[in-house]
Amino acid sequence: MPIFPLMLAAVALDWLLGEPRRRHPLAGFGWLAAWLERRLYAPDRWRGIVAVALLVLPPTWLAAELAELPGSWGMAFSTGFSIWALYFALGHKSLHEHVRPIAAALARGDETAARAATARIVSRDAETLEIAPAACESVLENGSDGVFGALFWFLVAGAPGAVLYRLANTLDATWGYKTPRYLEFGWAAANLDDMLGIVPARLTALTYAILGRTRQALDCWREQAPAWDSPNAGPVMAAGAGALGIRLGGPARYQDEWHERPPLGVGDPPVTADIERALALVRHGVLLWLAVIGLGAAAWWGLKSQKPDWNQILNFLWEHLLA
Repeated sequence: MPIFPLMLAAVALDWLLGEPRRRHPLAGFGWLAAWLERRLYAPDRWRGIVAVALLVLPPTWLAAELAELPGSWGMAFSTGFSIWALYFALGHKSLHEHVRPIAAALARGDETAARAATARIVSRDAETLEIAPAACESVLENGSDGVFGALFWFLVAGAPGAVLYRLANTLDATWGYKTPRYLEFGWAAANLDDMLGIVPARLTALTYAILGRTRQALDCWREQAPAWDSPNAGPVMAAGAGALGIRLGGPARYQDEWHERPPLGVGDPPVTADIERALALVRHGVLLWLAVIGLGAAAWWGLKSQKPDWNQILNFLWEHLLA
């Protein structure tokens, strides 16, 4: 079945249902990762590589098999499984569900509730974080990690691509920290996630730029992203901040240790209303991706239906352009 209808169905399903409240597959995956860590852990890169391979390769292989079952019943199952795989990998609706309570709490003046909600989605120390900037940073970065990255890998490799990306992203969030415990053991998880995110992160940054203050976003991406410690988060957040005309970055405390982060974007720090503007940037980006992919799919199928004479086309190119 063509990939675009599957993608459209999964995006609609995610927006209608959101994240599963119980028995989410990632909960079981997290339990398995913790179990394997207890048995394999050592401050050693090779142990980390083995752990990542054991956790990621079998589900990806199984997804590839289930997405290509033969026969009419097999095709029906594979279609449903592919939609489910992208739905499982997407975090579009859940991003809104986690972030909107922050804006709502700030709007009613309940800083305690806003701070607690923000602490659930960021890794910095809750008592020192700046709430609206932290929420905006999370929206922009998770737009890439939890939405556009999954769409990109589903488009490239179908269900196994979405599963591989989501599991790698989850392991990076579990083991990818540059702490004494995970610096070596988490090296494979962090680098696999970085590698899979290289292209979708830059497409996300370009999407933010197109939908906002384009020239300003591109300038911020070019000038500020190289100073950020993450090769993928830097372009995404710099372009997003520039597109929105807000200032992000700056000092932040993680596990009682202050980190001086480079500034991103331009203008003033975000206020409550900018949280919803950041969410809108992600939503509009999803619509833009679906429109572009849908038009591309329609053009491709139109071209196939016309059955062009490739020999005639090649002869024309040879005679008029290459000869």
